[in-house]
Amino acid sequence: GIKLLLHSLCSNTTVKSLDLKGNNLRAVGAEALGKLLAQNKTIRSLILEWNSLGALEEGFFLFCQGLAGNPVLQRLDLRSNEISHQGAGELAMALRKNTSLQELDLRWNNIGLLGGRALLNCLHSNKTLKRLELAGNSVPSDIVKAVEQAMNHNQDRQAILSEAQNRAHILSKEVLSLKDEKTKQFLDLMDTIDKQKEKIAKSDRVATARVKKLQEALDEQHSIMNSLKAKLQMTEAALALSEQKVHDLGELLNAAKQEQTSMAERHFKELQQQKQEGVDREGKLLHDLSAASEKNLLLKNQVDELERKCKVQQDQLFQVKQDLTNTTAELKLRAVQAEERLEMEKKRFKQSLEDMESLRVKEVDHMTQHIETSERSMQDRIQRLEAIRIALEEELSQVKAAGLTERSRAEEELIKVRNQARLEEQQRLEHLEEKLRLMTESRNEAQNCCLKQKQTIAEAQAKATQLSLHADGLRRQLEELQQDLNRKEEEKVTEVNKVKVELQEQIGRLQAERTAQDGLREKIAALERQLKALSSNHREALLDKEGEISMLLEKLRIKEAEISRMREEEAQRASFLQNAIMAYVQGSSLGSLSSRK
Repeated sequence: GIKLLLHSLCSNTTVKSLDLKGNNLRAVGAEALGKLLAQNKTIRSLILEWNSLGALEEGFFLFCQGLAGNPVLQRLDLRSNEISHQGAGELAMALRKNTSLQELDLRWNNIGLLGGRALLNCLHSNKTLKRLELAGNSVPSDIVKAVEQAMNHNQDRQAILSEAQNRAHILSKEVLSLKDEKTKQFLDLMDTIDKQKEKIAKSDRVATARVKKLQEALDEQHSIMNSLKAKLQMTEAALALSEQKVHDLGELLNAAKQEQTSMAERHFKELQQQKQEGVDREGKLLHDLSAASEKNLLLKNQVDELERKCKVQQDQLFQVKQDLTNTTAELKLRAVQAEERLEMEKKRFKQSLEDMESLRVKEVDHMTQHIETSERSMQDRIQRLEAIRIALEEELSQVKAAGLTERSRAEEELIKVRNQARLEEQQRLEHLEEKLRLMTESRNEAQNCCLKQKQTIAEAQAKATQLSLHADGLRRQLEELQQDLNRKEEEKVTEVNKVKVELQEQIGRLQAERTAQDGLREKIAALERQLKALSSNHREALLDKEGEISMLLEKLRIKEAEISRMREEEAQRASFLQNAIMAYVQGSSLGSLSSRK
C-alpha cells in the first residue's frame, strides 16, 4: 500500500505536506520514501513519527540518499523510528549535502554518543538547519549544547543574509532613482539645446530673407539705371523731350529716396529688436550656467562623501585584522595551557598510562597542525584582500586617465568644428564681397557710359552727376548697414557657438561624473559584500574553534574521570590486599599458637 501511494505522489505537484505517522513503515517504506524525496519537488513537510525506518540499515541508507538530493523539503519528523548511531551517521552525511531542510526532529531514538557526534560534525558544513531536537537519545548534554550553539549560529547567519539582501535591494532602488534623475536632467539639457538651435535657425532664415530683399532693391536700382541710359540715348535724338524726361527722373529719384529712408528705418527697428532678443537669450543662458554649476557642486559633495565612506571601510578592515590577530594569540595561549596540563599529567602518570599519553600527544599535534593551517588560511585571506584593494585603486586611476583623455578628445573635436564654421563663414563673406564688387564695377561702367553720352548736353550731365552722387551715398549707406548686420550676425553666431561648447562640456562632465559615481557605488557594494563574507567566515571559524576546544575539554574531563576511577579501583585493590594480608597474618599466628599447645 505504501509503495502505490508514494509512487503516485512522485509525479504530484500540488501536495505540500504529508503525514504518515504510526504506519509501521520499515525497509520497503524507507526505500519508497527515498525515491519520493529524490523525484518530488513540492512536498515541504514530512511527518514520519512512530514508525521503524531505522530498523534496517539498507532501507534507511536509501532514504538518506533521497533526502540528500531533495531541494524543497523544509520540515522532517523522525520521532520514535528506532534510528541507531549508524543511521544517525548516514543521516549526517545526507545533511551535509542537503541545502533546504530547516527543522529536524529525532527525539526518542537510539542515536547515542557516536550518533550525536556525527550530527554535530555535519553541522559545520550545513548552514540552513535551524532546529534539531535530540531529546530521549542518550546524547550527552555537552553535545546537545554544542548542537544548540550551531543552530543559533545558523539562525544568526540567515538573519544577516536577509539583512544584506534587504540592504542590497534598497541600494539598487536608490541607484535606479539617481539614474532616472540624471537622465531627466540630461533630456532637459538636450531640449534646451534643441530650442536654441531652432531659434538660431529662425534668425538665420530671417537674415537670409532680409539679404534677398536688399538684393531685390539693388536689382530694381539697376533696372532704373538702365532706363536712365535709354532715356539719355533718347535725349540725343530729341532735345525737346529731354527736359520732360529729366523731370520724370527727378520724381522717380524722390520716390526712391523716400523708399530707401523707409527701408533704413525698418532695418534699424529690426536691429534693435534683435539686440533685445540677444540680451534676453544671454540672460537665460547665464541662468542655465548657474544651475549647472550648482549641480556640479552637489555632485562633488557626493563624491567627497563616497570617499569618506571608503576610508571608514578601510578602518573597519584594519580593526578586523586586529581582532583576528587577537583571536589567534588567545588560541595559541589556550593551546599552550592545554599542552602544559597534558605534560603535568604525563609526569604524574607515566607508569600507569603510557598508551593514553601517546594518544594525547597525537591529538595535541593534530590540534597544533589545525591551528597552523587556520592561521595560514587567515593570512592568505588578508593578502587577497590587500591585493583586491590595490587592484581597485589601479582601476580608479585608469578610469580617471580615461576620463581625461576623453575630455581632451572632445575639446579637440570642438576646436575643429569651430574652425570649420569660421572657414565657411569667411567663404560666404568673400562670395558676397565679390558680388558687390562686380555690381560696383558694372555701376561704374554704366556711369562712364552716361558721362560720355551726356557730353553734348551740359545741363543733363550736371543733373545726371547729381543723381549718381546721391545714389552712391545711398548705396554706401546700404553697404554700411549690410556690414553692421553681418558683424552682428557673426557676433551672435560666435556667442551661440560658445554657449553650445560650454553646454556640451558641462554635459560631458556630468556624464563622466555619473559614470564615476556608478563605478564607485558598485565597488563600495562589492567591498561591503566582501566584508560581510569575511565577517561570516570569521564567525564560523571562531565557532568551529570553540567547538573543537569544547571537544578537547570534554575529552580531558572524560580522561580525568577515567583516571579517578582507576585510582578508586587501585585503592580498592590495595584495601583488599591489606585485608587479605591481615587475614593471612592472623591465620598464621593462630596456627602457630595451636601447634605450640
